[in-house]
Amino acid sequence: MISRRRAGSAGTNTEFVSGAVTGAAILLFAVTGSAVLSGMLERWRGVGDGVDRTLAVALILNIALILFGWFRHRALAAEVVELTEAGERAELLAAHDPLTGFLNRRSLAEDGAAQFALAAKRGKALAVLMLDLDHFKMVNDLHGHAVGDSLLRQVAMVISDALPASALAARLGGDEFACAMHFNPDHPEIVDQMVETIIARLGKPFLAENAQLHVTGSIGIARSDLDCSSFDTLLRSADIAMYAAKTAGRDRHAWFDPSMEQELQARSDVERGLRAAIPAQQIVPYFESQIDLVTGRIVGFEVLARWEHPTRGLIPPDQFIAVAEETGLIGELSLSIMRQAFAAARDWNPALTLSINISPAQLKDSWLSQKMIKTLTEAGFPAQRVEIEITESSLFENLPLAQSIVASLKNQGIRLALDDFGTGYSSLAHLRALPFDRIKIDKSFVGSIGENAESAAIVNAIARLGDSLNLPVTAEGIEDAEIEARLRSMGCARGQGYHYGRPMTIAQVRRMLAEKRLLVGSPPPEPDAETPTELRQAG
Repeated sequence: MISRRRAGSAGTNTEFVSGAVTGAAILLFAVTGSAVLSGMLERWRGVGDGVDRTLAVALILNIALILFGWFRHRALAAEVVELTEAGERAELLAAHDPLTGFLNRRSLAEDGAAQFALAAKRGKALAVLMLDLDHFKMVNDLHGHAVGDSLLRQVAMVISDALPASALAARLGGDEFACAMHFNPDHPEIVDQMVETIIARLGKPFLAENAQLHVTGSIGIARSDLDCSSFDTLLRSADIAMYAAKTAGRDRHAWFDPSMEQELQARSDVERGLRAAIPAQQIVPYFESQIDLVTGRIVGFEVLARWEHPTRGLIPPDQFIAVAEETGLIGELSLSIMRQAFAAARDWNPALTLSINISPAQLKDSWLSQKMIKTLTEAGFPAQRVEIEITESSLFENLPLAQSIVASLKNQGIRLALDDFGTGYSSLAHLRALPFDRIKIDKSFVGSIGENAESAAIVNAIARLGDSLNLPVTAEGIEDAEIEARLRSMGCARGQGYHYGRPMTIAQVRRMLAEKRLLVGSPPPEPDAETPTELRQAG
């Protein structure tokens, strides 16, 4: 608006000056022209002295002035048009996102506030949608920003096609979009149908710069007729709902509920606590025994994370690992756990191995292998005693990067296990994609093999598959001797679970290993000294 006013003011001033100059020149031309014409007529009649030379010169100069004024007027008029167009372009750029043509954040706030007030006057409700593409960063990382920009333009078209003509659409930055539309508060299903249309289309492949892309979207929705005092509040509520949709599994939508705000605050508290707890080594390793099901001997441990909170006590991983992954703290947390575990296990029997869980988020870090190798070197812990566990879901987003990381670690002697096999797609392609050394069966199948024939069949099939591929199988979640015996008969090589004791602290493991003479410098154990019963007593 300011640009237009300035352009209009400049145009008015220019027209005034040009008009004044031209008017004066024409008036002067009329005066001098009539005098020169009279002199010429007198000369023709032979009555006077003829044309006055001064007047003739004045007339010629006057004509030149008129021509100059006319050309200058045209030039100034063109400049005014350019200035006006530039002002309009500047105003458009100031109000809109240059990539998609949608409103920007500032314009959405202004127009949204007006729509918020209008909805209240008309007895309507205003629905605000917050949309965020799932894993969009991976598109930029793999294909470059040109492909990412092309994808964003196509997503904008999908949104535009689904929205009513009167709706507002904005790009807030990156891959985050916001929309606002009026609807009948008695029929929110209209909004649901529109949102489901957008999510369904986003789930289909996009072609951008000859690259086929697969993305999904998470959408949060808030409505103005439910305790919303302003458009800004509505926008924040929709953002909280969008986060809830992501937490619930992505590729879906969620309506705002006040309880979501409480959950968000709790998550924020966990994040803040983690940032202090990780460097303070309050996140510590616990060790779950892994047993050879044939000999009954302890062969290693799976390293688990526990938060020894100074006021809340022991916090289990399901209350903080997801937050660590979402906030990017999982890499730092994992390396801290490794450092502590490697330092503790240096003087354990060299035959005992440590299994380390690697999250999908860590496999996006191209420096992961270097960080792990550096940690091993600093701790003086042999790489051959380490086994990393990754899940099938880790392989979906960037298989080439995962292959590169794993190859680097395998070159150092670290072994690789496919964790939770049977819970994902369980594709043989995954077993061929990486050089796995072991398969681990998820505890959800193991714990129910006694009463669920389907679970028993799955476990038996995985055990046979491992045998045919020459991949040892570890069963998780062994709760009793009956399950242990059945797994042994199926050919499972290793087992772990509460049947062998709860996960232990560093001090507890050390005490148990000392009793079993499995610390470096201790006399070797008797050949048949370890049985599952003794292990349970030790645990």
